[in-house]
Amino acid sequence: LFSLKPKCHGEIVVNEVSFVRKCIGADSSHGDLWGKLICTNFKVSFITHDALPKQRFQVANRLLGEHDVPLACVEQVVTVNDAKGKQKVLCSNQKLKFNPTELILYCKDFRIIRFRFDEAGPQSAKKVCLAIAHYSQPADPQLLFGFEYIGKQYYGSLAINSIPTQELTATCAGEQVNGVDPGGGLQMPLFDRPSEWDREIKRTGAAEWRVCSINEGYVVSPSLPEYFVVPVSLADQDLKQYLCFFTAHRIPLWCWNHPNGSALVRMASISDPLQQRKLDQRICSAITKSHPQRSDVLKSDLDKNLPNIQDIQAAFVKVRQICVIEPFEESEEKWLSSMESSRWLEYVRAFLKHSAEVVYLLEGKHVSVILQEEEDRDLSCVVSSLVQLMLDPHFRSLTGFQSLVQKEWVMAGHRFLHRCNHLKKNDKEESPLFQLFLDCVWQIINQYPAAFEFTETYLTVLSDSMWIPVFSTFLFNCPQQRTENSMDFAKSKCIPMGEEKALRFPPVWDWSQQFTPKDQALFNNPMYVGKGATCVQNGTVKSFRRTKKNYSSTLRGMPSSLRNILMDGHDSLTLSRRNSLVPRLKPDFSQIREVVESPTERFFRDWVSRPADLQGMLIPQLLPSHLALWRLYFLRWVPEASIPKGGPVTAYHKLSQLADEVEKLQSQLRQYKGATPASTTTSTPSAPQSDHSRMYFKAGSTHESSSTPEYLSSSFPFSPVGNMCRRSILGTPLSKFLNGAKIWLSTETLANEAL
Repeated sequence: LFSLKPKCHGEIVVNEVSFVRKCIGADSSHGDLWGKLICTNFKVSFITHDALPKQRFQVANRLLGEHDVPLACVEQVVTVNDAKGKQKVLCSNQKLKFNPTELILYCKDFRIIRFRFDEAGPQSAKKVCLAIAHYSQPADPQLLFGFEYIGKQYYGSLAINSIPTQELTATCAGEQVNGVDPGGGLQMPLFDRPSEWDREIKRTGAAEWRVCSINEGYVVSPSLPEYFVVPVSLADQDLKQYLCFFTAHRIPLWCWNHPNGSALVRMASISDPLQQRKLDQRICSAITKSHPQRSDVLKSDLDKNLPNIQDIQAAFVKVRQICVIEPFEESEEKWLSSMESSRWLEYVRAFLKHSAEVVYLLEGKHVSVILQEEEDRDLSCVVSSLVQLMLDPHFRSLTGFQSLVQKEWVMAGHRFLHRCNHLKKNDKEESPLFQLFLDCVWQIINQYPAAFEFTETYLTVLSDSMWIPVFSTFLFNCPQQRTENSMDFAKSKCIPMGEEKALRFPPVWDWSQQFTPKDQALFNNPMYVGKGATCVQNGTVKSFRRTKKNYSSTLRGMPSSLRNILMDGHDSLTLSRRNSLVPRLKPDFSQIREVVESPTERFFRDWVSRPADLQGMLIPQLLPSHLALWRLYFLRWVPEASIPKGGPVTAYHKLSQLADEVEKLQSQLRQYKGATPASTTTSTPSAPQSDHSRMYFKAGSTHESSSTPEYLSSSFPFSPVGNMCRRSILGTPLSKFLNGAKIWLSTETLANEAL
């Protein structure tokens, strides 16, 4: 009755059991779904003919079914036997001594899914549970599904006659999705070739920097990209002499150049203390020479100034416990206090604050900054990305943001394999650095929504894609690991490589692999005021163009001379927690106690006192009241936390319709003026090709009305139905929080905030 058609190349059914009940409600079986539970080598799938209510808005992933969970997304597999009162957390290759009556899957994306086996065959149920535990914990990178997925693509192109007819039908049906040339048609750089680094050098005006190829073939450092950017004054021979003194041979890497000539650089620690001063001088001298004004170079030690990866992981686990697992408390203070004690928002604030202080050095003091971390693969990824996001409006576009992640995370060697714990081998290596970064980005979007081309839905979907193990973006610790493992896999499967260095895994950035053009429209922000955003002035359609003047307009009114905030060689970025990044302003300045205002505080006070230039520098306000819990990410799967016809989606719905109507009027105006739409219409990578409109909700549609549709909720476009439920929370603390209460940092932090 129920059958599974593989959606992906290389997907096979491992085990299955029929007459399974998927739990929808917590207290009763009313509304539960009956069907077949299937474990493949890619996902846990539940096949049913029962329909869930109000599901037509849910995003449909082309690689996953409505009830599917990728095995890489499974955090814990828990089996329960009601009669014996036993439960067991299953690990790979473990035995199960009892027949399970219930299976609970705890997922990395915060879902909790329950299945009951009351009517199912006990042995079949046990086999499925063991299969899920085994395949969700692969022992080797090459056992991740992505290798079978991409390997089958090569099999298909080389020996298509060898594929069974049934599987051939399944793969050909999705040929546009899974048969794409990996990376083909992408309109963004992957930074895996010198020409793409050259273009970035020219885009930022970094005339005194060059592309270096000494790591071609990964002969210098396995964790560095093959090509990276260094000062022109540093010869390859010098770099080869220096590299042995840096941790993991990770010599300094150029990240970005400010229009004033200041450079952002990242590097690993110098492992030889005897060479510390000498190397520091040589590196700083080369960076100084690359600056048109020969400005100073300041160094920031991220390991000293920011939380470590273990602290970040502990905070994330606590937030998940509070939001998803624990019952909500009766008192509002206790729930909010629990959230505060997790320290997650405190860490989000710490990274935003530190990044803003680096922005001050680059923009306000015109000096170059080196971000130093032990191995330059974790904290520096977050800070370097946030700094560029705050300073460069290019990275607030969809294509620009994706190129930023590709450059500062993927090619720079962030350990996605270990930090995501895809192999479930070492919990100490697991840490949600990328989720922390996305939360920081959301905080800035929440304060400046019109400055970003993309939406929080896009950020959430990007995070979810970490658990779909077919994309090169999130599968490996570095590009070299991808090359080495794919070559070994190709040899073991007798796949002829030809001129290719490695199997070409698709990057996540080709969103057509996962979503239809219609669903990709959810990535587009209707409020975005970008470089190419159209407007109408005096009846004429014009496009906004950023100029160098308004890019650095934040320098207006700044003192010509600011005192050096580096004291005694200590990092200026190690500011006391008593110093607020953006001081709270009072109407009567005469009442403020007389204190000596630091240049940093003066810079940010000057900036915050003027209207924000959405195409210039953006600095997030970081008083505790300015930060919020990212509700869509953390609470989307909690049924009780879903607000019918409420949440940010209501404004998104109205604004999308308005933006769509404006686009239609502009099109009519162009036609009236005799212009061709193709020559003036602004398009984005995620815009549907068959429709000029970028918006998900259309104006004047027969299917859409101006009122908020009944099926919308604060969880949009995700559906919490089918996840573990709790008792009603109407009138309890969480409902108050959802209606606008703020989560505050610790009382100590509040007391230390400067007025």
